Amino acid sequence: MNRSLFGEEFIWGVSTAAYQIEGGHNADGKGPSIWDVFSKKKGKIRNGHHAEVACDFYNRYEDDILLMKQLNIPHFRFSIAWTRILPEGVGEINREGINFYNRVIDTCIQHGITPWVTLYHWDLPQALENKGGWTNRSILEWFETYVRLCVDSFGDRVKHWMVMNEPVAFVGAGYFFGKHAPGRWGLRYFLPAVHHATLSMARGAKIIKERYPTAMVGTTFSHSVLEPISLKTRHIHALRRADAIMNRLFLEPILGMGYPIDAVKALKNLKKYILPGDEDNIAFNFDFIGLQTYTREVIQFSMLMPYVWANIVEPRKRGIKHTTAMDWEIYPSSIYEALKRFQSYPNMPPIIITENGAAFKDEVIGDRVYDAERTKYLQDHIQQVLRAKEEGVDVRGYFVWTFTDNFEWAEGYHPRFGLVHVDFETQKRIVKESGKWYGEWLSR
Repeated sequence: MNRSLFGEEFIWGVSTAAYQIEGGHNADGKGPSIWDVFSKKKGKIRNGHHAEVACDFYNRYEDDILLMKQLNIPHFRFSIAWTRILPEGVGEINREGINFYNRVIDTCIQHGITPWVTLYHWDLPQALENKGGWTNRSILEWFETYVRLCVDSFGDRVKHWMVMNEPVAFVGAGYFFGKHAPGRWGLRYFLPAVHHATLSMARGAKIIKERYPTAMVGTTFSHSVLEPISLKTRHIHALRRADAIMNRLFLEPILGMGYPIDAVKALKNLKKYILPGDEDNIAFNFDFIGLQTYTREVIQFSMLMPYVWANIVEPRKRGIKHTTAMDWEIYPSSIYEALKRFQSYPNMPPIIITENGAAFKDEVIGDRVYDAERTKYLQDHIQQVLRAKEEGVDVRGYFVWTFTDNFEWAEGYHPRFGLVHVDFETQKRIVKESGKWYGEWLSR
């Protein structure tokens, strides 16, 4: 396998998210996000961790971007922290926040790195959550205000945009299971949040295109390759319901196919939130779709999970002993299968892998981090991307999750996904062997 097999136009990069790396949680006028508040609640984050400092990217962005350049990384995906530029979500603009992202963007361009901006990567302003957050239909206007500010401030230099990151994750974990910020749970929160997030994806994309018609605009979806634990009817039906929620719920409306309400009875209640004209404003012809996938999941019927009546069988219960630090099965062909699934939609735009990577228990020996498992994970998954590409899948890029070890949401700092090791006490960076391999790969 060689990089040249992908072609000169294939995009290679790394992905990050503002809340997970920036720190500076209240610096220079930044307001609190739902994750700032959620992280302070007892028992919500592993080991009581928080992201008030995280990787201190807010102060160290120049060094980190220079390190990317040294590793030959040509594309950098990062997100804007909504509360850094609009502390209350709407209203007064924080010019210090605008200036920060201008510096980040300009530094990228100075070093020949293309900035890819994600508008929403889960850090909703707490001031808006106090008004209902994603359950309040007013968020359509709030989000529009935010997007317009970003596009007007950065669109002259940013030519690649992603509207949202994994809506099923922030809506499901945040408004149904309560395991992520803002910590709400139940169908009465989940359903309106689903619809408002879906509408906002299309609305955000339209705003960018109206202002900059030639900009490349996408949005990202997580996808889990699912298999039933056996071919018994109840497990197959459980898989279909799980697939509707985990993989189809946001993607298919954007593609103009509507919500998969026939697969899960509870989704029929979405109709009460769909107002006249909504169905004409959900679909959008994105320039690309971001696919984010890490593993496969095995599904079985379960009476313990209402509405879906299904749960995931943990790898160790299936006899799989070697997993990642997230207890995910290492299953490289899942990325191939996910690409083939996306390509099977008749109106699927070009696909970019906007996240793929693995967390392992890294060990620092001197000034080296020997993470052969991560290197092999990346090599094996990139090989599967090539396999899909050679079979005709229109996949045009691959971004590693992630550049530096970071704050991994409810898991705190325990899982390390980075190509670069971070000592969170001293902020010292060490490029891992996987990072060195990726840099060499990109130099070929």
